[in-house]
Amino acid sequence: MIEAAAKPSPWWRPHIHRDRRPFLAARAKIATAARAFFASDSFIEFDPAILQVSPGNEAHISAFSTEIIDPTGQGSRLYLHSSPEFAAKKLLAAGEKRIFAFGHVFRNRERGRLHHPEFTMLEWYRADEPYQRLIEDCAGLLAATARAAGAQDLSYAGHFANPFAEPEILSVVEAFDRHAGIDLLSLLQGLEPDREAFAAHARARGIRIVEDDSWSDIFSKVLSEKIERNLGHGRATILIDYPASEAALAKLGLDRRFAERFELYACGVELANGFGELTDPIEQRRRFEAEMAERQRIYGESYPLDEDFLAALSEMPEACGIALGFDRLVMLATGATHIEQVIWTPVAESPTAP
Repeated sequence: MIEAAAKPSPWWRPHIHRDRRPFLAARAKIATAARAFFASDSFIEFDPAILQVSPGNEAHISAFSTEIIDPTGQGSRLYLHSSPEFAAKKLLAAGEKRIFAFGHVFRNRERGRLHHPEFTMLEWYRADEPYQRLIEDCAGLLAATARAAGAQDLSYAGHFANPFAEPEILSVVEAFDRHAGIDLLSLLQGLEPDREAFAAHARARGIRIVEDDSWSDIFSKVLSEKIERNLGHGRATILIDYPASEAALAKLGLDRRFAERFELYACGVELANGFGELTDPIEQRRRFEAEMAERQRIYGESYPLDEDFLAALSEMPEACGIALGFDRLVMLATGATHIEQVIWTPVAESPTAP
């Protein structure tokens, strides 16, 4: 008879909590500092509802669903949101100018050192301001975080970044050239990105590409396997000017090949994703439908569109917004090696079949 492996002690055991408590105490200080940072610039904190008619419409983000039952006993499906973005933009349409939220968000199929099925997203928006203001926010927030934690450096997996140094600004094209040896600009010259040439370049650099990988799939593979680990060493990196195909909810720039999108990295870890926000509901619907068609192809399911959100876009002012993984930020400020060290009450592991 083979004995089952012993299960790890739950987080609430006193000896486990004793080891975790310094990280959690630092988390509380960092959250206080972040709130003060936003309050000093006339932001107001909002509290987004978790239950939504749509969890979000990105092809590779998987949701949790539930059922809501009305007083007559009739049921319908709702989802736990994967981001407070839809709610935030409705508030911008309502007239709010500067808002932020610490939102518990939910993503299925994700668990590991840097991923958890329930985590905290720090998300903030500025109406009538360019997305470059978010880059300034990121620099200020990193410094405020380090001061709150009493840290001289951000650290993860043996890598370090100075949170008080001005972040490096690096374009996606420059990053692909520097870290992957791929001339991305040459692949963006035609009406459509050159998928076949991109696949050939990726394969030549040892990246496994399959026949049904789209241009975006190849982009994600190169980014994750060749580039991300090299970003944010010594100081944070702001990776700017994503190709238009990776715009998501961002508007396109003056050069229509690129979107007003950037990501923040430190110690090789992605921390935040910022946009100059798209306010065209017709274009946003087109992108959502394309993403859901891709999700249906890959996973055999798709999620509904939030028609209320699309209606709000037509009323929404020009704005910029950003989502930051708060748990990851705490990890880097405290030297934690696993995301569950900085989450007060981690989700229990699912039981495994015998």
